[in-house]
Amino acid sequence: MRLMISFAALFLSVVLLQLSSGGVGPLDALSGLTLDFTKSEVGLLGSAHFLGFFIGCWWAPRAMGSVGHSRAFAAFTATGAIGLLAHMLIIDPYAWALMRVASGLCVAGCYTVIEAWLQSKVTNETRGRAMGTYRSVDMGASLVAQLMIGVLEPASYVSYNLLALLCCASIIPLTLTTARPPDTPSAPRLRPMLAITRSPLAAAGVIVAGLNSAAFRMVGPVYGQEVGLRPDQIGIFLAAFVAGGALAQVPSGWLADKYDRRWVLIWLSIAAIISSVFTVFSATGGTTMVLLGAAVFGFTTFPIYSVAAAHAHDFASSEERVELSAALMFWYAVGAIASPLGASKLMEAFGPTALFMLMAVGHAVLVVFGLTRMRARSTPKKRTTYVYAPRTSFTIGRLLRRHRDRK
Repeated sequence: MRLMISFAALFLSVVLLQLSSGGVGPLDALSGLTLDFTKSEVGLLGSAHFLGFFIGCWWAPRAMGSVGHSRAFAAFTATGAIGLLAHMLIIDPYAWALMRVASGLCVAGCYTVIEAWLQSKVTNETRGRAMGTYRSVDMGASLVAQLMIGVLEPASYVSYNLLALLCCASIIPLTLTTARPPDTPSAPRLRPMLAITRSPLAAAGVIVAGLNSAAFRMVGPVYGQEVGLRPDQIGIFLAAFVAGGALAQVPSGWLADKYDRRWVLIWLSIAAIISSVFTVFSATGGTTMVLLGAAVFGFTTFPIYSVAAAHAHDFASSEERVELSAALMFWYAVGAIASPLGASKLMEAFGPTALFMLMAVGHAVLVVFGLTRMRARSTPKKRTTYVYAPRTSFTIGRLLRRHRDRK
């Protein structure tokens, strides 16, 4: 309990930051449609967010090393607030894309600071409880953030100002905490090809995971509007996706530790294809069926990153684990940057169901590739333990910094 109380300021900052950053994605999508942006332009906003996230992964460790954790957090938060406040000053999709780069940079930088702080303060005995609490707080705030779209009016100064206020408020708990910030540790190199050499299937799995999550979160509001959901129902639609993913972590972890992880990945992808088809057909079955489809889709797709990561670590030595984690997230970012723009263009050409058809095709490729890889080599007898792996930015940022220093 004393440990949790000592992290109360960090957790409160996480909640406020998640309410702000989690709300801007769906708000931008609906605002863009209200302002007659094309679907491709709305998708561009989502891709720009993940581009900013990737830039933030590189910059955050350098900022922490230069000015410290609290000042770096304040700088990243200010960047995000500026991006939010500038939305209604310039009504142009390409200007908004630059603003979303700022928002993505803010998310990556702030979470880097928070997670670095947490990881450095806990011990092996308290790490599981501390990180479990952190993930619960973060996911709970994410659920609430999706529901906020029901009360935020699209293309409104007030809506973006409210999100900016929440973003600014997240500075207060962390900067006023009396806990001493940790030192910034050094890290090994970034080696993206390490993931491919250790497990090509795992690399493919995290790319598909990035495709799923980014496309659904950033273009899902467009899909929801086109199938007849009201703004408040779109918030529930997005929250159902997150809730379904949260419920899947325990059973998928049990399966991944008990059976061959390649089979778990393959069957999860088959289930994701089925859930994609179900979601497409549920669009004509009323609101309840649409929401159920989102929950089922989240249940089948959320665990893929963690299962793929666990499978990759089965083939890695203890010295490679940090580098491998960063390499996997590098490939996740590749899928996340590309998918919102690609999904929106397909929706323009073929209608809203193209969103889930794209993801079904991605999973079909993963199934075929998984079956091919099973013929290439056997699974190791000694395996790592499954751990829920959020796509955090701390590891990859540290590694990018070391890669730069060694040039």
